[in-house]
Amino acid sequence: MKMNVYITTGTFEYLKGIEMTYPSESMATMVNQDGALLLHETSKTSVFKEPRKYEILESSGLIGKEGFAVINNIPITEESVPLFEHQFKDLPSLLEKEKGFIAIRVLRPLSSNTYIILTIWESAITFENRKTLLDSEIKKAYENVKHSHIFTSAPYVSKYTIVTPQ
Repeated sequence: MKMNVYITTGTFEYLKGIEMTYPSESMATMVNQDGALLLHETSKTSVFKEPRKYEILESSGLIGKEGFAVINNIPITEESVPLFEHQFKDLPSLLEKEKGFIAIRVLRPLSSNTYIILTIWESAITFENRKTLLDSEIKKAYENVKHSHIFTSAPYVSKYTIVTPQ
């Protein structure tokens, strides 16, 4: 069964309200200093009106109601897609053994060119302790892609805390 991830942004209160309205859905509200986002993982259509849409290529673990989320946003050229996807297929199995690791999703964009590597950790400290490994694996995957112009723009990282709705 094909699983998708849908992401929307808004105020924390608004997004928390959506999550609480659909308690049987797999959703996680995340916040950082810049705002909030709500992630919806499902094999069905999202309840969001205008989400960013992704197909799950690789995954491990469950996204729960707590943790520290690290989102690597990687805009890829069309001709680099097959090789890029191939390079990241083993990342979940590498991270599964790491202390403090909770979940990973390698996400293919359905309405843009920006892939997402989402990792969930027990805490920001746990992530920082494993950051060198994650950075080296992602860097190795980048280096293995032989195209000189793999990116359409600079990749960037966003970090969030997953917040349990009250």
